[in-house]
Amino acid sequence: MTDQQTAFKHRAMVTSPSTVASEAGAKVLRDGGTAIEAVVATASVLAVTYPHLCGLGGDAVWMVSDNTGKVQSFLGIGQAAEKGGDTITPDTPIPLRGPGSTLTTACTVDSWQHALDHSAKNWGGTKGLSELITPAITLAENGFAISPSQCFWLDFRKEEIANWPGFMDVFTPNGRMPHAGETFHQPHLAQSLKRIAEFGARDFYEGGLADQIVKGLSAVGSPITKADLAKTRTRTVDAVSLDYGDVTLFAPPAPTQGLATLMTMGVLRELGQKDWAEGTADHYHLVVEAIKRAFLKRDQIADPDFTSTDFTALLDHADLAADAKDISTTKALDWPHPFRNGDTVFLAAKDANGNCASVLQSTYFDWGSGVVAGDTGIVWQNRGAAFSTDPAHPNAFVPGKLPFYTLNPGMALKGGKPHLLYGTQGADGQPQTLAMLLTRLLDFGLSPLEALTKPRFLLGKTFSDANDSLKLEVDAGDDVFDELAARGHVLRAIEQQSALAGQAGIIRIDEDGFVDGAHDPRSDGKAIGV
Repeated sequence: MTDQQTAFKHRAMVTSPSTVASEAGAKVLRDGGTAIEAVVATASVLAVTYPHLCGLGGDAVWMVSDNTGKVQSFLGIGQAAEKGGDTITPDTPIPLRGPGSTLTTACTVDSWQHALDHSAKNWGGTKGLSELITPAITLAENGFAISPSQCFWLDFRKEEIANWPGFMDVFTPNGRMPHAGETFHQPHLAQSLKRIAEFGARDFYEGGLADQIVKGLSAVGSPITKADLAKTRTRTVDAVSLDYGDVTLFAPPAPTQGLATLMTMGVLRELGQKDWAEGTADHYHLVVEAIKRAFLKRDQIADPDFTSTDFTALLDHADLAADAKDISTTKALDWPHPFRNGDTVFLAAKDANGNCASVLQSTYFDWGSGVVAGDTGIVWQNRGAAFSTDPAHPNAFVPGKLPFYTLNPGMALKGGKPHLLYGTQGADGQPQTLAMLLTRLLDFGLSPLEALTKPRFLLGKTFSDANDSLKLEVDAGDDVFDELAARGHVLRAIEQQSALAGQAGIIRIDEDGFVDGAHDPRSDGKAIGV
């Protein structure tokens, strides 16, 4: 078993898809820091070492709980630019890349400070942002070993990157594609991080760094202004929840798809006693069919400030029961469904005092918009592409509005205390992966490492496959493939431990306060216990 796959059992733990990032968080925990402080240290390193999946130019969604089980969500989501509508043509899709996709601000940096303020006020946190992002600055300035993941996504987009403003100067130094393990520097990003360390998080939104960002974005045609950045703030909101067996599952509310994950689990709950074994065709079939019912309702989810819809009604017991009753155990529902792309990183921490943070940080697609904001080294997200140009659509573009969000880090309480922290990379795949992990953990008693290692699926289109097939890792077994095909699933076999199945992480907290956990063997990271 490789080091990254080793499960740990300790009093505190941090997990992320980058080992060097996890190590930064573990150091904070060893020094007596809080879970939030450990996550900020980890998140800032990920912004350097995983620039293909997250960064300063993106957003973050948080779930936090103290040791009494008080759960809250921080929505670090940038809003639509006031002049963004000037770049949109009705009935014409918003561009997926380039300046036309940079229609929202970025809230990751503000979310770090917002979370630290919560930590200081409620958890006795003492560490400041400047101290916590110092390891990230050092790595950006002095260099780090480039990950296989970064090289994979750079090679995957090699036919596109020449058209992305400022991108190749940063990520293909001296005009060549780097190889995994090479030392990679990000000097401009280091300077941006230094400004944040010296002047605080709000320099990104109201100070000299904001001026640099806006100058760089404006030069390539982005509508984002300094006034837009100044309005960008993280929101503290109530989480949504669902009882499942002896635990309560929590997820961030609209405009995130946390509701889709809870709807899926609610339908599975209403199916009743799990008289099917883990990893059987029944297991895969029923989870897939529950996902379909949730996704058919998911497009209703939008910024609650711009609609009167009661999104919690999506978790109505009678509706979930009706969806469960609609599922055939022998026949798959046909599945032509709109595809939502996206990538992200999951990270989480539990500290020695029992406080927890479960976080997803993202620039939406791999490499976001592809636009580097001038000389800041910051890749801006393309989250504006999540909006619809149909004015009647719940997620229609409106200045100041938050877009529909695929990020949904999770948390489960048992006996009123934090029990599970979980999340995954993968847009549409997030509820799918989480449903498989949760059924394996809660219904079949697998360990975090076992649950993460087992084969998974992805329903629908992907970057490289326009078919609405059910993509299943080949180690699910021939008998499972044959039986699912007989039920009408359109199958495509993907390799064992495929990148298409997401990169998830889990921390499990036992009643005695000890933890065990792991990060996905499909990733470059690991869980580190303290």
